[in-house]
Amino acid sequence: MSHVPAATRALRLLRFLAARPGPVSAAAAAAELGLPRSSVYQLLEAMAEEGFVTHLPEERRWGLGVAAFEIGSAYLRHGPLERLARPLLRRLVEETAATAHLGVLHGADTLYLLKEHPPHAPALVTGVGVRLPAHLTASGRALLAHLPRAQVRALYPAAEAFVDRTGRGPATPGELRELLARERRAGYAVEEEQVTDGFSSVAAAAFDHNAAPAAAISLTVPSARPVTAEALASGARDAAAELTRRLGGRGPRTGPEPR
Repeated sequence: MSHVPAATRALRLLRFLAARPGPVSAAAAAAELGLPRSSVYQLLEAMAEEGFVTHLPEERRWGLGVAAFEIGSAYLRHGPLERLARPLLRRLVEETAATAHLGVLHGADTLYLLKEHPPHAPALVTGVGVRLPAHLTASGRALLAHLPRAQVRALYPAAEAFVDRTGRGPATPGELRELLARERRAGYAVEEEQVTDGFSSVAAAAFDHNAAPAAAISLTVPSARPVTAEALASGARDAAAELTRRLGGRGPRTGPEPR
């Protein structure tokens, strides 16, 4: 791969280190990326001088440096996810007359980052900064459906981990597992009066460059409104696909649930 510019190789190497659970050897990085070992050593040394990686001589391994952390922190400060998603939510509101949200997972909660609503929309419990149990919200389940099975099991190990707001929604790990499997196959999640009586939502997930669920876009309407979940889901899925594109992400491969 000598035709690949050095900057591209360095970025690929940085991304590789970021995806690993801990420091790795230069040989392992070279083998995984298909690069000459000598080139990887040169890149690592140059990146170490700038603080993006650090060398652990006793372990003969390399890990991320402070500069990489600073870049990640700056990314969060700039709020790019919200900036990229806001015009998509506004467009959805215009097209559907539904209330649109952008949500992310925070542990076993859905954390709402954005909310856009049509004029004279009824008040909802959701709002920017509000957290709700992820297993009850369409946004939360759209994201949970694409997490590894072990991660979902860690968040919901037993029936005691489940709460309810309206007496509806999954109440055991088995019920949640079956619901997530159906919603993963459908490509969207549906919540019917599990958060608030009289309101229903649909949501679809957007993905990052590792095909991991990054955020969910949801639409909420009064349950009595004559619109099908499938019709609303089409808009949510299209918006989530566009957000995935804007994030430089890629959708997950179709197949069995993540392990």
